[in-house]
Amino acid sequence: MTSLLLVTSSLFGTASESRQIALEFVAALRDQKMGMRIIERDLAPTRMPHFSNDTLTALATPADQRSSAQRDAVAFADALIEEVEAADTIVLAVPMYNFTIPSTLKAWLDHIARAGRTFRYTATGPEGLLRGKKVFVVTGRGGIYSEKSPARVLDFQEPYLRAILGFIGLTDVEFVHVEGLNLGKEEAEQGRARARQAITTLLPKLAA
Repeated sequence: MTSLLLVTSSLFGTASESRQIALEFVAALRDQKMGMRIIERDLAPTRMPHFSNDTLTALATPADQRSSAQRDAVAFADALIEEVEAADTIVLAVPMYNFTIPSTLKAWLDHIARAGRTFRYTATGPEGLLRGKKVFVVTGRGGIYSEKSPARVLDFQEPYLRAILGFIGLTDVEFVHVEGLNLGKEEAEQGRARARQAITTLLPKLAA
């Protein structure tokens, strides 16, 4: 059975544009791959703590010497990594906040980027260990930052995600941008339509 991990990170919860398009994408993938197991991880601020010195200390403490709080911190981080390791496909629903990603998504990435587990250092440089997985990133953007837009230089969302995902071995990454959401009703609808068309174009490649 194939497994898909959906990670959402919008402050708007179920009203999120990136989440809605991502859910449509996941539904289309599920129709292609009957029996696919789907896990959703919602990175709401109340459920996704930022990586802290306490967590770092807990990870560095031998397992048999950890306090109860340290064991809980390590178990939480381990669970996040295990979800990624178990997934064949990962879909990230990512709104753009101040030209980059939500802080809760950064916290999630901080928890799963662990030396010796998801990457390692070698004589020739770092090596990502989460190989053989397909990643799709559905972004939600108030403006337009892709292609030849003058605002493209302000896009620190896609470049950062490509860099950090690649660092842990997730190099097979496709982006679907939902853009123009704050530029008026017509522009927003055009942005949704372009994103849905991009998904329609991707699906036959995934079935092959």
